[in-house]
Amino acid sequence: MKYNSTVAGMAQEWSDSIASREVIEHRASFWTDPRALSPNNGAGEVIAIRTDRDASQLVEWWKGSPGHNAMLIDPRFNVMGAGISYTNSTYQIWGVVNFFGYTTLPAGTVDSPGGSAGGSTGGNPFPPATPTMCDAPVKHMPPTLDLSAASITGPGDLVTVNASGQLLNRASTGGRSYAAAKVIGSGFGGAKEVFVTDWDRDGAYDLVTQWTTGNLTLHRGIATGGFEPAVTLGSGGWQSLTLAVGGWCANNRMPQILALDTGGNLYLYPNKGTGDLSARTLISGGISAARLAMVDYDADGFQDVLALRTDGSALLYRGWGTTALRSESRPTVATGWQDVTGIRALKNVTALNSTGIALRRASDTVQYWDLSGGSLASPTNITGPWAGQRLAQ
Repeated sequence: MKYNSTVAGMAQEWSDSIASREVIEHRASFWTDPRALSPNNGAGEVIAIRTDRDASQLVEWWKGSPGHNAMLIDPRFNVMGAGISYTNSTYQIWGVVNFFGYTTLPAGTVDSPGGSAGGSTGGNPFPPATPTMCDAPVKHMPPTLDLSAASITGPGDLVTVNASGQLLNRASTGGRSYAAAKVIGSGFGGAKEVFVTDWDRDGAYDLVTQWTTGNLTLHRGIATGGFEPAVTLGSGGWQSLTLAVGGWCANNRMPQILALDTGGNLYLYPNKGTGDLSARTLISGGISAARLAMVDYDADGFQDVLALRTDGSALLYRGWGTTALRSESRPTVATGWQDVTGIRALKNVTALNSTGIALRRASDTVQYWDLSGGSLASPTNITGPWAGQRLAQ
């Protein structure tokens, strides 16, 4: 059995994902992921959790389970990668191992982590990876918090701004239903867009606000309710950009910003905490859109971009967790959306780990479109009232 850092990165990403969501599930079709490096002789994945932080006992559990142990000793498999994540919740350690079989070992396969293809374990045989804007500044695993008293209670909540500049939240109660609107803030009348995200990954939901004055600010959420005073992330020039906020980079747990300028250039701004957002890298050019949304449209584990055009069509730009879009045609996935004034990516609305989008439309309507199957399902109207309210993204 040999080691491949690309496969290990894939296992680590999935370990982080299930640990942060606190759900045991296998990655769908993980053997077709580009980072699986095209195995042609079988594939396997094992997962385990523990209430302590003893990694060796994860292995002992796999060995003691006949089905899991069969994968550990399957003679077809000759390459592996492991991911380990720690949390401060009930299950404090999460482990994922991916196994693949290859007739010809893929490039970058070594005898052991940090070793070489020739058997030496001294030094790293590969040159350091070229830094990108996707690189994480720290390896950060958010705690699991009780958000029942927080202003925003979960990833399925709907936040709006009313005509008086008040911020309202409707907490998701499951099954596409919502609690009554609750005022959670004020003074947002001058906001061009408000984005809901856990910007600092501390477990509580924050507000990133794009102001008509050109500034970009952060209000950090407090688990017991309310928000901290605003911190400026960017000064001047932000009012002309069309933004989307989310987890674009697969190797980075912190949310990032995609920004489309008036020339059709799409840029990635990395998360700098409370630091100034000035560094950026070009993702793609030639994009025409009046509004953007970042969501895993095709359910492959990577965030994609929905680009809503002025003619009401929505084009899909698929991502794969890097500073580039996939090189492919851009399908039109929806038409007739000329009246859409807001798109919000949501999770857990229909079931745990479900994915979808909410659309703010004319006639005081908000619709939910489920995406859990990898494409848009039939919409459902969400009970309002929505008159005079703009949807946060």
